[in-house]
Amino acid sequence: MTDLMEIEAEEYQDVGSLNHSIVQTRMAGFLLNDERFTAMVELSLDARQIDLSQFGLKAKEELKPDICLYPNSVGLKRRDVLRMPEMPLLAIEVVSPKQGIDDILAKFDAYFALEVKSCWLVTPTLQIVTVYSEPDNFKTFDKMATEVIDDILDIRVPLQKIFS
Repeated sequence: MTDLMEIEAEEYQDVGSLNHSIVQTRMAGFLLNDERFTAMVELSLDARQIDLSQFGLKAKEELKPDICLYPNSVGLKRRDVLRMPEMPLLAIEVVSPKQGIDDILAKFDAYFALEVKSCWLVTPTLQIVTVYSEPDNFKTFDKMATEVIDDILDIRVPLQKIFS
């Protein structure tokens, strides 16, 4: 019974919500307008080169950010890729109502170990975006800021485009 409850709770955490979906779509849409990058949603990243359990993650072989950003040289392939072997420049996680921040921060530790350059934590209910350039180095942008600034990738996103 406990195993079934854990599976149901785990599945429930992954269920998208209205706010999550709106913010994820707006973020990806805005990033698509930057010709330097290709934005992708829910792309599976091949993480087999590291042991994900060291970060306290249950995943064994893959990670799936809500949004990831690659150089614009990445595009459609004749034969599809199920797990992307190359890591993105940016991984964005949008907090869901039942998702814990610690779980996302553990994923960020794994992303940085996999050499992702930048990670964003988007919290729709608080209308906050936190940009991480390293696991313990971050800047938070809230309603008082006019835009989200990622100095590592030279990206600027107007906050009203995300949360309006």
